[in-house]
Amino acid sequence: MTKASKVTYTAVFAAIATVLMYFEFPLPFMPPFLKVDLSGAVVLIGAFIFGIRPAIVMIGIKDLIHLTQTQTGGSGELADFLMLSTLVIVAVLIYRAHKSRKMAAVGCAIGSVAMACVGMLTNYFLIIPFYSAVGMPIEEILAACAAVNPSISGMGAYLLIGVLPFNLIKGSILTVITMLVYKNLSTFIKSKQVAIHSRQSAH
Repeated sequence: MTKASKVTYTAVFAAIATVLMYFEFPLPFMPPFLKVDLSGAVVLIGAFIFGIRPAIVMIGIKDLIHLTQTQTGGSGELADFLMLSTLVIVAVLIYRAHKSRKMAAVGCAIGSVAMACVGMLTNYFLIIPFYSAVGMPIEEILAACAAVNPSISGMGAYLLIGVLPFNLIKGSILTVITMLVYKNLSTFIKSKQVAIHSRQSAH
């Protein structure tokens, strides 16, 4: 694949991910302000097809665009960048050790665990401090979480019972979508590149 083609595909994938990032949905029994969007699946598919660097560029582009309408003072976008970058790096590095569908799934699974751990750190050091800084006491945040899950009674419980399982479920959703789409899309893109190369050679 030429450098120009990779740049073009990176831009296209970033645009799709940017749009999907605006469509969020909560999970039952999880803290109400933690929501899933499917932009990570686009990035993860792009990572397997084009590599780690283009995927991180995709994440950066979509988060910078989303930053223009942020409701978290940029903390949510920074957290998203760190978490998805972790997922991408871990998943692709494991996949490259032995390129197979099984290793791709294993990479996504381990990457999801790593992403969930980073999610606890970003919530503790970025998200919660932001909400506290804008006048929402931690007690109020925990009360909102306890309303949907009474087991969340403190910061530790919020991280271990709320944030950790939420991001593990999110990672599972992204993994399933990636496994369903990646191979066919990769084959399609590669066939297009071969067709373009053949036409160019004919001329």
